[in-house]
Amino acid sequence: MNLKLSLLILLFISTFANAQQTITVKGSSFPATQEYTFICEKYAFSGEAKIQIAKTDKGGILKITITTANDKARIAGGLYVDLTNADVIACTDKNVKESADGTTTSYYYFTPAEWLKLKKTDIYAVRFIIAGGPDTFGNQTGYFTAYSKMNYFSTAFDKSKKTFDTAKEISVL
Repeated sequence: MNLKLSLLILLFISTFANAQQTITVKGSSFPATQEYTFICEKYAFSGEAKIQIAKTDKGGILKITITTANDKARIAGGLYVDLTNADVIACTDKNVKESADGTTTSYYYFTPAEWLKLKKTDIYAVRFIIAGGPDTFGNQTGYFTAYSKMNYFSTAFDKSKKTFDTAKEISVL
């Protein structure tokens, strides 16, 4: 009896340990990677951008979220995904956006060919534009780059990996 109970508890715990992340866009849910916190040094308001990648039937989706000072600020225009092999994926703005609780989120779509590139090569950086209203004390606007870094600072003696393994997680989806 104890063995059956132990196996049941182990199965229950393993189910939650392997829980899949999802992204919901326009009422549809897609399997996704974890949410990465990329470092965006030039964006003085928060210094970071949240990036998440999901797999769709026709390729994939990139979700980018930033914290904003006001409701007028949006991630607008095209977005570029720089890969570690110096390849660049250009994403066009399909105007799929959300804003809530001091954050703004935009979704960008990948073609099947671009999805194959993401499965093979890690993301180095994401370049995007923040547009907003003309307020004197409004949100910071302009062109920004969010880098795949785990920490702001490290020493020369630290030999651990300092970037996210995006290709590994994307290939599992």
